[in-house]
Amino acid sequence: MAWLNATPKPPEGTKRAEAKDRPPALSRIEQMKRDKITPRMPPNPAPHLITWLVEIGLTEEAGMGRGPISWQSIDAWCNRTSIDLEPWQSRLLRSLSTEYLAESRRAESENCPAPWRAEVTEREKEVEVARLRMVLG
Repeated sequence: MAWLNATPKPPEGTKRAEAKDRPPALSRIEQMKRDKITPRMPPNPAPHLITWLVEIGLTEEAGMGRGPISWQSIDAWCNRTSIDLEPWQSRLLRSLSTEYLAESRRAESENCPAPWRAEVTEREKEVEVARLRMVLG
């Protein structure tokens, strides 16, 4: 989810990064929707844990930006929802939040590959060929 929601940026110091007339950047998921590509996700053997993480919040505000969800947020969510998490579940949710944040930062690079592997679809090939043709004109 972090990789899909990231907005890739060109490398600093490049002409593309310094261009003033660049169109607004889109996140990977927004670009895929625009290109009519259905994102393929890796298997999720525990969807309830991801649902809980999204309910609590993938990340939260920290001193100088975003940070992983706090133990207090996890505890508050447990109290409000009357869901008593096992200790390993609480640790896993916090760990997933930390990993989400790290992947979000890595995924800002244009060259960051998806953290999972999947076969390239015909639609993805068509979109890339069309982009190459535009560039090579």
